[in-house]
Amino acid sequence: MSKQTAAGGPAADPSRCPPVTEQRMPAEAAAALAPAFKALGDPVRLQLLSMIASAPGGEICVCDLTPAFDLTGPTISHHLRTLREAGLVDAERRGTWVYYRARPVLLRRLAALLAVPTAPAGDDPARPGPRAECR
Repeated sequence: MSKQTAAGGPAADPSRCPPVTEQRMPAEAAAALAPAFKALGDPVRLQLLSMIASAPGGEICVCDLTPAFDLTGPTISHHLRTLREAGLVDAERRGTWVYYRARPVLLRRLAALLAVPTAPAGDDPARPGPRAECR
């Protein structure tokens, strides 16, 4: 017999969660995805993920990440470890250096979970259209 949520639906599968605007998220799914959101709750980690995910070729060396911040190497390593443990990035050691790549499957899950139906631009001045810039 399969697990059922309190609402009577199928067991929580964080990879198949509908957007939070459509229905309540099951506790199991929330617990599975919360570490990723917690990891992204730090501005340095959010910037690191952005640098990793947008790197040409899909990966970047730690030697290119560290100089972008006024932080020590061990502090950057701590933030990168947190991103790895949350499942947001993968790392591969090549000689002395470690190269990082984003894990697109989890990023897509998080994005889909936060998807909000878009109204035509101008319908709601409090909600920018789909091309709103990140500031």
